[in-house]
Amino acid sequence: MIDWRDRITIEPGKRGGRPCVRGMRIAAEDVLGWLAEGMTHAQIIADFPELTEEDIRAVLAYAADRQRRTAIAAA
Repeated sequence: MIDWRDRITIEPGKRGGRPCVRGMRIAAEDVLGWLAEGMTHAQIIADFPELTEEDIRAVLAYAADRQRRTAIAAA
């Protein structure tokens, strides 16, 4: 699995401290929302050429890791 920590950043003054891709103003939740709406990786990259396939996979890995941590904390 990709190490999302290399690509997902959190800066207090950027996007309200939300996790973003490589310090850009594209939040992880934006990418997840586009995927949930049915956009393909290729469509997202076409609309946002500054993103890469690895960025999208890092967002997915971040979401999976966060879900695992939430499930463990709730157990």
